[in-house]
Amino acid sequence: MIDAHAALTRAHRDEWARVVATLAKRFGNLDTAEEAAAEAFATAAERWPVDGIPPQPGAWLTTTATRKAIDRIRRESTRDARHREAMLVYETEPEPLGVIDDDRLRLIFICCHPALAAEARVALTLRMVGGLSVPEIARAFRVQETTMGARITRAKAKIQAAGIPYRVPAADDLPGRVTGVLAVLFLIFNEGYLATGPDTAPVREDLTTEAIRLARLLHSLLPDDGEATGMLALMLLTDARRSARVSSTGELVPLAQQDRGSWDAALIEEGHALVRERLATGTAPGRYQLLAAINAVHTDGDAPDWSQVVALYDQLLRLDASPVVRLNRAIAVGERDGAEAGLALIDEVGPALDGYHAYHAARAGLLARLGRTDASRAAYDAAIGLAGNTAEVAYLARRRAETWDV
Repeated sequence: MIDAHAALTRAHRDEWARVVATLAKRFGNLDTAEEAAAEAFATAAERWPVDGIPPQPGAWLTTTATRKAIDRIRRESTRDARHREAMLVYETEPEPLGVIDDDRLRLIFICCHPALAAEARVALTLRMVGGLSVPEIARAFRVQETTMGARITRAKAKIQAAGIPYRVPAADDLPGRVTGVLAVLFLIFNEGYLATGPDTAPVREDLTTEAIRLARLLHSLLPDDGEATGMLALMLLTDARRSARVSSTGELVPLAQQDRGSWDAALIEEGHALVRERLATGTAPGRYQLLAAINAVHTDGDAPDWSQVVALYDQLLRLDASPVVRLNRAIAVGERDGAEAGLALIDEVGPALDGYHAYHAARAGLLARLGRTDASRAAYDAAIGLAGNTAEVAYLARRRAETWDV
């Protein structure tokens, strides 16, 4: 017999976005859709252990959520007018699927409407489609939970006030929405690959798998879009290393120390082929294409060519001079030119990244290589205090302990 809790967890992963998308279209309100979906899952948590798991969990959840939404509308003060409107939407024949035939991807495009600010689009989609909690999204953006909660609330209110329609975007609308969609998929994948939270597994395979599935769908939808291709390649080359990334003791394993024989060769070959495909076009690469190319260098041969990596980061800096990109380039310079050169560049970007654990971890490693043990331990302490991934914390704690032996 399938465990009810396991079935509910799987249903949340597989059906949350589909239920929300269906209700958003029927009732024209994201708050109604999200709240009714949450109530449906809460009801399932009560009923499934008693009544058994329904043959079609998704259909059960959608029906239950629809009833919850209608009940909620009936209870409101303006229930008569809104109830008639809701039922009219509910009873209308569904419109054709159009160019997008996947519920989750369609909902992503809807949430990425250009009327919303870029950060609001990403945050709203992570909440509505990815099912991520407000704390998880806040960590991804490195902002306070209250700030992120307010941002999501404002985005939903703007959709409602502006009367943004809950319909499938037309083919001509797709290119203008791709940037926001790619940003969402990237954050969903990253949250899965470096999951945060004390009670969270180091890697959330459900999120990485879903992000890759959607990236494949987007690539098939827009095969000539270089950044959609680059995003898919980046995810494949990163996910190929997943099995080697966490040790049997639950500790993060840095790329240089991973067992390359355990990497997924098929995913690496597919990712490399996509990178070569984009290079063959002769067009200037975008951000995700360059990140994919960097990962291709890391997964080619026994050790990366750090001169190539630095050269690719130089190109990326011309498109994205963010502190994180500058930090990653500095780390690559440290591998190519030595710890002193890398540390000098890292210290230049430090003021902008003081609250970012990877900055302190990178400094700690370079300081240890230079024999500056006290400063290294202090940097490791800062990194450990900021890191939210359990495997990463374990790795940093061991590296800190080892500085005593330098």
